[in-house]
Amino acid sequence: MELAPIKSELANRLTSSRYEHVLRVAELSKKMAKQHGVSETAAEKAALFHDIAKCMKKEELLRRLEEAGEDKRLVDFHHELWHGPVGAIIARETFGINDEDVLNAVRFHTTGRANMSMLEKILFIADLIEPGRQFPGVDELREKSKGSIDKAMYYCIGHSIDYLVSKRAAIFPDSFDCYNEYMLKEGII
Repeated sequence: MELAPIKSELANRLTSSRYEHVLRVAELSKKMAKQHGVSETAAEKAALFHDIAKCMKKEELLRRLEEAGEDKRLVDFHHELWHGPVGAIIARETFGINDEDVLNAVRFHTTGRANMSMLEKILFIADLIEPGRQFPGVDELREKSKGSIDKAMYYCIGHSIDYLVSKRAAIFPDSFDCYNEYMLKEGII
């Protein structure tokens, strides 16, 4: 599949800063994929699609979720979570992406989940630590991501949970499942 039409569509759908973020996530995802023996092409596709629905209106996101029969629990949580599943829908319906691993990486890039594939982990981490991100602790997360992918997930999902708790935000159950998976694994840290 040619990536130029995807990039053109992204440029039309997203703000320029969001588009630049997507391109940085794609570059980092390819680098991480190479490091971990994952398809760089799949990593780039997943990264390009991960925020394709980010700038859509809340009502349109909700309509797409409901029409596709996505996890009904999502509507009870902040609409920021909705762009991942809707992005997967757009990737499948508009661009003909049928690779379930790519679609799941897009779908779960904000929440994480238990038993993530390598590609899912790569996108989750790359989205959080791409070079344009600036928040307290990001440099430490970047350092932790240089080794074991599971160690990186341990720190990244922990950071995400801590952030949401600090904001007194509701946390989607998949995020807790992901967090618990890494907290219960022995020998990660």
